[in-house]
Amino acid sequence: MIRETIASTEYKNYPYFHFSGLKGQTRTSRNGLHICSSKVTLVLSSENEHFLKVFLQNLFTRKKINIGLLSLLPESVEQEMLPTFTKEMKYLCISPIALVNPVYDYFYAKKFISPEYDIFSDLLYESTMSRMEKLGIYTEEQISSFNKFQVVPDREYLNKIKREDKKFARIYSIYEQNVRHELRGYVFPFTLYAAVEVQEFVYKCGLGSCTHKGFGMLDVAYTEASNRTISYSLEEFLVS
Repeated sequence: MIRETIASTEYKNYPYFHFSGLKGQTRTSRNGLHICSSKVTLVLSSENEHFLKVFLQNLFTRKKINIGLLSLLPESVEQEMLPTFTKEMKYLCISPIALVNPVYDYFYAKKFISPEYDIFSDLLYESTMSRMEKLGIYTEEQISSFNKFQVVPDREYLNKIKREDKKFARIYSIYEQNVRHELRGYVFPFTLYAAVEVQEFVYKCGLGSCTHKGFGMLDVAYTEASNRTISYSLEEFLVS
């Protein structure tokens, strides 16, 4: 849906954004996921404000949006307030974290790696730094200075998942040029130790790889849900 909305714009191949699944009341059956709510929410984030304006402008010109058998009509927009970024941030996963892109790294794409292992942080660091470097808004000196990067999982959560025989890592499918690829995605709370610029980047653009495919969206843990958004008129998103 997102790619379809920006397909005719200068951002048709733009990768520096991420998004959540549709948020609402759902139930599962043998036929798949069913949306039970009359209203659903999609969270979309990017470091590029103009990209967001272009997306919203095109979204609200569409009379109907079809996702599978679901028919949607865009209604309103809210802006979420940014948190105060520090070198130590506790996050929750809104969407699964992908360590690598399976198009380029088949070996690690589906392999399970414990978040407690250093290689887990190393792979996330490499994919995140690669994206930050290609974005082109950071100098070489800045990229070099972002060498402190460590993901520390909530061990109590992991132990609870293990005791209850549940999973926090699953195999997902993505499509690249109509070719199906599989990768493992992880969902768990964790603390990220990294430079403030890195914290802001992963919050706005996602952590890890394949963020433009719906992976790597984070939320700050232990924050009040109320008073986090601002509602405003769509005129604010008109592109000049």
